[in-house]
Amino acid sequence: MRAVVTRVKNASVEIDGRVNGQIGQGFLVLLGVGPEDTADTAERMVEKVCRLRIFEDEEGKMNLDLGQVGGALLVVSQFTLYADTRSRRPGFSHAAKPETAIPLYEAFMAGCRQRGFHVEHGEFGADMQVFSQNDGPVTILLDTDKS
Repeated sequence: MRAVVTRVKNASVEIDGRVNGQIGQGFLVLLGVGPEDTADTAERMVEKVCRLRIFEDEEGKMNLDLGQVGGALLVVSQFTLYADTRSRRPGFSHAAKPETAIPLYEAFMAGCRQRGFHVEHGEFGADMQVFSQNDGPVTILLDTDKS
């Protein structure tokens, strides 16, 4: 499972011109699911994201996690995180098929909610417009295969 986590002041996602989800301070999470991912993988990613300490403390150091700042999450499915870029035209056969990816995308969001976080989201497979006011900017790449 791969995630691009951006610290935001606010973020929203629109589908067909209507707001589907929006948050204030928190994380915009672009989440990609690989074909070998499992419920355990989703749980590991929940831990990584929810415990990520990238908010500034009173001394200006990135030392606080999402819970400590009362942040929320906007989660957007992003199969393109598994793009094969060996050629100029990316291939996407390394991304999980919807029958695997959708339940794990939903499990990730459920795991964040179980930890007490407010979670908004896009729509799996939809054409979405994502807006964010990046804070910092701070953007972190997470990959469950690499740690």
